[in-house]
Amino acid sequence: MIERREVEVPYPQYLCPVDGKELPLAEARMSVTCAEHQPRCDALAFTVREARPADRRAIEQICDRAWGETEIDVFGRTFDVLVCDNLLAVAGDDLLGLISCTVHGGELTVVMYSVYPHYQGRGIGSALLDAAAEMAASRSLTSMKAAVSNDDLPLLYFYQRHEFSIAEIATGLLSDKLGYAGVGFAGIPIRDEIRLRRPVCP
Repeated sequence: MIERREVEVPYPQYLCPVDGKELPLAEARMSVTCAEHQPRCDALAFTVREARPADRRAIEQICDRAWGETEIDVFGRTFDVLVCDNLLAVAGDDLLGLISCTVHGGELTVVMYSVYPHYQGRGIGSALLDAAAEMAASRSLTSMKAAVSNDDLPLLYFYQRHEFSIAEIATGLLSDKLGYAGVGFAGIPIRDEIRLRRPVCP
């Protein structure tokens, strides 16, 4: 039997829509509601742009808050966010979210995607993903790929609502690498890497 340990993530990844409490992964839960009862967020003016050298510190900070480092393991290898193509969602001088991509296996590969909890639910993630798809098309790439751990139901939901389909599952990849099954979102054991693909029309 695989040992289960709670995953240590530096900062809360979600907000409770009822009381605004910041939630670490293992404490977050999902509920099913109708469209009329989805949490409403105030509109926020933001832009999406390519990262500049002056953004390095802000990129390091969002990586630290999301993963604790800038090196991300996905698709069987390690990528450094700092040398990837980074698209930022910003409001003035504030970084709201990041999508980090690189070309791997002939596809635009999402290495990291993160929106700060206080800015989630305002279309920022969708705008970042659309900008990444435009980047892929501008490079004549015909598809994008992304991966999520099996516990990350919010991100799996998000990708599938944005034209990604499950392409393969690397069963046991994450638990085998760590030597144990970490406890992730909502207490779900982290074992597998779910790989998704989205076509892009250049």
